[in-house]
Amino acid sequence: MERSDVIILGGGLVGLTLALALDRHGLSAAIVDPADPATTTAPAYDGRATAIASASWRMFETLGIADRLEGEGCAIRTIRVSEGLSPGGIVFDAPEEDDPLGIMVENRRLRQVLREAAGVAEHVRLLMPARAADVVRDEAGVRVALDDGRALTAPLLVGAEGRNSPTRETAGIQVARWQYDHHAIVVTVEHERHHENTAYEIFYPTGPFAILPMLPGTRSAIVWSVPAADAAAYVDLPDRAMAHEIEKRMGGFLGAVTLAGPRWTYPLGFHHAAVMTSQRLVLAGDAAHGIHPIAGQGLNLGLRDAAALAQVLVEGARLGLDLGDAQLLSRYERWRSLDTFMVAAATDGLTRIYGVPGRTAAAVRRFGMGLIQRIGPLKEQFMAEARGESGELPLLLRGLSI
Repeated sequence: MERSDVIILGGGLVGLTLALALDRHGLSAAIVDPADPATTTAPAYDGRATAIASASWRMFETLGIADRLEGEGCAIRTIRVSEGLSPGGIVFDAPEEDDPLGIMVENRRLRQVLREAAGVAEHVRLLMPARAADVVRDEAGVRVALDDGRALTAPLLVGAEGRNSPTRETAGIQVARWQYDHHAIVVTVEHERHHENTAYEIFYPTGPFAILPMLPGTRSAIVWSVPAADAAAYVDLPDRAMAHEIEKRMGGFLGAVTLAGPRWTYPLGFHHAAVMTSQRLVLAGDAAHGIHPIAGQGLNLGLRDAAALAQVLVEGARLGLDLGDAQLLSRYERWRSLDTFMVAAATDGLTRIYGVPGRTAAAVRRFGMGLIQRIGPLKEQFMAEARGESGELPLLLRGLSI
């Protein structure tokens, strides 16, 4: 039976980051994932790109991940939020040239780099593809039997399998869940003019439309929320017609648009687990919470989970505590439950507010954005949220080792 300090079910971005954070501080992790890494790092697997918040990027710098992405991430120096193409809105600018609001990175490339780092990490064991056939959690510890006959044991189990986490379901953890009547269309485009490292969030009556800067400076990722009933029709448009629709919603300010890759579509939903811990179990990332991409905080929320959990476990190990101790896990629960709930509630509220049709509602939204733009402390609070710097930050998110 193979023993480690932590067994992580789920080898996605959050699970891999957690394992690397633990490895950096001498704790071992076994990662079990049924997906073949050759599939999950293939270009056709995931067309999304993520704005890694500046705090999350500091953790990647501390863990040596940022160096592996040298020259591949596009800094976001300005975020512009508007009601349609109307003038005004909110403009967030990075405080300093070398301290951007976030870094745009392709999910596929980030997954590839994290996996490569985990593959050479001294204290990380990758079991991919492999599936947990049986899991036992009791006072003695955690025991996981894999479907290939191997057996694992550890004092703690981490469920990081994503939105449909079987670990969460098996543990009987209740989840608040609903679907939005929208799908997200994700595609990369080329445009005539340089994006000047600016991200745009444009709110239309039919849903938000995000333009996220990528390298080189004439390429951007589009995240376009459309009514579910219309999603298939948009995805099936010929390339030129699709590019025309995107250019129209851009208002032409980046010039002529051409598609630079295939399109993906994802149904949008919300879920939030009632608790993030159970006996010798913690949930992290999408296994614990899933939110609308309206504010680009989904993955960053999971990375904050990973940073907080790593700190709780490393500090617990230094005190000689059982890593599955209920009091230790309650610290993680207290640390992360309020933050995840507040961000989830805020993004759900934004989704509903910007979904109210009519000129009056649009006028009220423009007035509200004008207030935020003019009131310094309020604007700074929104900027702190965008940078992932609100609340009690784990050491890794401050760029410090634990």
